[in-house]
Amino acid sequence: MKIIKTGFSSWENRHETFVETIRDLYELGNDDSLPPIDSYNDTTKGLQQIIADAIAKKIPLRALGAGWSWTKIATAEAGIMLDTKPLNMIFDISGPSVATSYKGDPTKLFLAQCGNGVWELSRFLKNRNLSLKTSGASNGQTIAGVIATGAHGSAFDVGAVQDFVVGLHIIVSPTRHIWLERKSYPVVSDNLIRSLQTELVQDDDLFNSALVSFGSFGIIHGAMIETESIFLLEAYMSTMPFDNSLQQIMQTLDFTNSKLPYGSERPFHFAVSLNPYDLDKGAYVTTMYKRPYKAGYTPPVRNLNGLGPGDDAPCFIGKITQVIPSLVPTLVTKLLASSLTPYSQQFGTMGEIFDNTTLHGRLLSAAIGIPISYVSKATDLLLAINKSNGPFAGLFAYRFVKKSNAKLAFTKFDYTCVLELDAAFSDETYAFYTAVWKKFEEENIPFAFHWGKINELDFNRLTNMYGDDLKTWLASRNKLLDADSKKVFTNATLTKWGLDV
Repeated sequence: MKIIKTGFSSWENRHETFVETIRDLYELGNDDSLPPIDSYNDTTKGLQQIIADAIAKKIPLRALGAGWSWTKIATAEAGIMLDTKPLNMIFDISGPSVATSYKGDPTKLFLAQCGNGVWELSRFLKNRNLSLKTSGASNGQTIAGVIATGAHGSAFDVGAVQDFVVGLHIIVSPTRHIWLERKSYPVVSDNLIRSLQTELVQDDDLFNSALVSFGSFGIIHGAMIETESIFLLEAYMSTMPFDNSLQQIMQTLDFTNSKLPYGSERPFHFAVSLNPYDLDKGAYVTTMYKRPYKAGYTPPVRNLNGLGPGDDAPCFIGKITQVIPSLVPTLVTKLLASSLTPYSQQFGTMGEIFDNTTLHGRLLSAAIGIPISYVSKATDLLLAINKSNGPFAGLFAYRFVKKSNAKLAFTKFDYTCVLELDAAFSDETYAFYTAVWKKFEEENIPFAFHWGKINELDFNRLTNMYGDDLKTWLASRNKLLDADSKKVFTNATLTKWGLDV
């Protein structure tokens, strides 16, 4: 394995919201002179040696994806951070490597090394007439990063990204690495285990705990993903009255006799954005319908501000800077009017619709998952808080996701509404967030924080949010990691949240 020790003593996330003091940043790479599987195994050994060195020096260690998180979830204060993006091999899985009891289509299984960007996977799969099942709005993140933080889109009958992962290759110590999958859903054969020179562990609780574990279970070296045949999305965005009819859809995901482009047809993707300063104009409603793939379509077109049909608020909200409060409503309204321009019948693959890898300005983003039945109550509270604690220099956005089996997935309700609060970077935004969490708790609205966005987590809140699932997650971490490795994979954020026990 190639290792470049950069000597960097600090690291800043992509959104420029914090700088972490570190001991070093290692840029990693596969040995291209070796055959692919030998190179992969060589990297496994190299990562194990890095873990051994961190244990010997008693310093924390963290594998870094693309740096998209707003929290310090992937950092190692005074420790070593590993840039994994060049670790981007993808392996086709041959029939002999698949368990005979596997219930899916073996030809649609792929082993993706941890550093693969979502955009890289989409490009790779398109060349094989395949597609990811879902993705987030932005695809600059690495596959390990989106799994570890529970990233999602709004494909509400599909789930979040981690929900199409069926196997994990995890390096848990200098002397042990495992292939982890569900006992209830076997995937690989002994042939693959021998090829990776690893150990097979089949355990539903361990697997469901390790999925969303933000780097604290060791280094996820590879993920086995299930894909599907390539398809097109037919996308629309329009303004609709934010009335009882729309709110009823948001609270039930029942599209019967709706005023959406295809009436009662159930969309693949459904999302809503709301300008709290111009409710009379209505909400911006995005719907996407799944269609069979056919050649000859016109790819999606960006608007005059460079935004495509799959882009979300972080792509443009950073253009709002800290301003005089009285100007906030006008600035937000003007920005949304120019950025969210309606469109109809745009076609593209998953990778073409959700293709953003760039950011525009410094911003803050918080998100919580709530049961869809609380959407109207939550919105009323947000509007009231904006009057008492605002003005909030941003917008309210709503995406919808099916419940995940991952123990600490924040998309934890049967159908989760992901309520997103994207806004200008300012102390006032932080204060608004605090007021929202406090009020939601007072009003008994169940919610869980997005792991990679601004949050105010502590152990009591986590216990209230996850209950027995948190106990299972903690027990799983202690089962997989020995004492020395556990110390290395415990960073300051994990300690702050009380998850270092």
